[in-house]
Amino acid sequence: MDINQKVTFADTVFAQEVDGEMVLLDMNSESYFGLDEVGTAIWQAIEEKRVLKDVLERLLEVYDVEEKVLKKDLFAFLEKLQESGLVEVEKN
Repeated sequence: MDINQKVTFADTVFAQEVDGEMVLLDMNSESYFGLDEVGTAIWQAIEEKRVLKDVLERLLEVYDVEEKVLKKDLFAFLEKLQESGLVEVEKN
């Protein structure tokens, strides 16, 4: 994964914020996914920014964490979303 890649949500995923956390429904698998507060912040940053570099910058404004730690966590989170078919990361 590269920091300059763009993230898009799968067309079959519907997201709704409930009590500060995101609930996702994948219409393909008919599965629900719940995101905690941090996962919700990442999802919302992706909605707003799309490019991973901008998402990372947005999250660094919110969380007091080292950039390399946040980047590692962001990429790990995105890999899980990709594996579940919820997002696509643009290929370089």
